[in-house]
Amino acid sequence: MSGHSKWASIKHKKAATDSKRGKAFTKIIKEISVAARNGGDPEINPRLRKAIQDAKAVNMPADNVKRAIMKGTGQLEGSSYEEIIYEGYGPGGVAIYVEALTDNKNRTVSELRHIFSKNGGNIGESGCVAWMFKRKGYIVIDKEKFQDEDKLMEIVMNASAEDMTDEGDTWEIYTTPEKFEAVVEALKQDKVETSESSVGYIPQTYVKLEGKPAQQMLRLMEELEDHDDAQHVWANFDIDEAEISSFEA
Repeated sequence: MSGHSKWASIKHKKAATDSKRGKAFTKIIKEISVAARNGGDPEINPRLRKAIQDAKAVNMPADNVKRAIMKGTGQLEGSSYEEIIYEGYGPGGVAIYVEALTDNKNRTVSELRHIFSKNGGNIGESGCVAWMFKRKGYIVIDKEKFQDEDKLMEIVMNASAEDMTDEGDTWEIYTTPEKFEAVVEALKQDKVETSESSVGYIPQTYVKLEGKPAQQMLRLMEELEDHDDAQHVWANFDIDEAEISSFEA
């Protein structure tokens, strides 16, 4: 299991504070508005459907969701967000890929550049690390919630998943982007609860870090993920779970 996966799992299990929940609302509202540009009906708009599911997962009020959709479809006035990819490097040469939504790209790049530089990293040129990642569906299931490996393998492979791995406390499932929804739906039908599910950029190789560079990398990830405009942050670091846990504590 990659250090990034462990980082995501630990952060997911950590109790969310009100401020963190507020940040989650902000990011999801942006995503809903942008997704709704391609149509306000989630039944025929998979990106919007996923964004609404994410909103429900953090108990966002239905009125907030409705307003975000109406802003996206132009029924209400709202900010115009631009989708931008930022690529760069962290401590030890770790590759970092950031998906952002912003209404002021000059402000965003300036703030992200500052976050990178003060934590031992730097923003690079477009395309500098994209080749190290592959777009895939990614699903995590806690073993506490579902322990039957053979049954789980049968469910996801029948739905055309690419791979399933045993990562100690969790199962990790990988799909093509096109089959992601089918696999998630198959799990839902069999009442298998997921702790994380998204389509994102999965590293093809990893950089092992420990000690000071590892702590710098984790601090960089936390600050990038906390930035209001950074929707998703992907990186190819591999850091031992004990070191990630001690940083979180």
